[in-house]
Amino acid sequence: MRFFRIIFALVLASVVYTAQAQIATKILGREQEKFNVDSIIKDVDSRPFFGIYKDNYFAVGTAINHRPTEFNSDVKFQISFRQRLTKSILPLHSYLFLSYSQKAMWNIFEESMPFHDLNFNPGIGIQTPIFIKGRLVGNTLIMVEHESNGRDGEASRSWNKISFAGSAYINRNLMYHGKVWIPIVDGQNNKDILKYSGIFQLGAQFISNNRRWVADVTFVKRQGWNFSFNTIINVGFRIREKDNQFLMLHFYDGYGENMLDYNKYHCRLRLGLLIRPSFFSDF
Repeated sequence: MRFFRIIFALVLASVVYTAQAQIATKILGREQEKFNVDSIIKDVDSRPFFGIYKDNYFAVGTAINHRPTEFNSDVKFQISFRQRLTKSILPLHSYLFLSYSQKAMWNIFEESMPFHDLNFNPGIGIQTPIFIKGRLVGNTLIMVEHESNGRDGEASRSWNKISFAGSAYINRNLMYHGKVWIPIVDGQNNKDILKYSGIFQLGAQFISNNRRWVADVTFVKRQGWNFSFNTIINVGFRIREKDNQFLMLHFYDGYGENMLDYNKYHCRLRLGLLIRPSFFSDF
């Protein structure tokens, strides 16, 4: 665990250093980007109502803390989209949306290739952009979410959240994000889910100047006053300059990777295909 914390510190330090260098360059001679509020709102309202929400990906990999076997190697994929229900007609240019994310753990190396777990995450929310001096600096959102694995009996897992989230755009290359939730745990077999799947999350995303590289790290804090968290790190390389498809390296370390095994520790590295928005991703 200490090794992964060191790796994270190095990644975060490099991101911050790069961002600071870019800001300094702008101050010394390049004009800082300015955005007209009306043009941004008009652009958002003119876009399709249906689009990508969180990252969509398909990745295959194995455990890195044990010898790889057909039982600890798998495919993990996520499908995520949202439907905007209104234009920016609500107070503060807010808009209402529906979202749906589905995550799957697929044991393709076992006989008959069974799906180990499917997680369903529908939600409804309201999102508000934040402008300071005519510049888009972030957004906030409030959501009501449900997450379950759609199973019955002892394998059933479910909970609900009232989530409060926000993103801060430092510049066109760096974004910080955070999310905290009020949990409503209705699953009889996962009453202790907060100990493993967390109570809030923090993270950062970096995009290179040429928009070919993207990297993000997310910490999900588990319940308790100790220094315990789940860590997710993604690194992607854009396959073609104008596409939104990336080759992705996906790392997960901690608990709560899927609903069925929410209280089991996983440390896995996967390689796959990532499809993400042209701007920063949602988390």
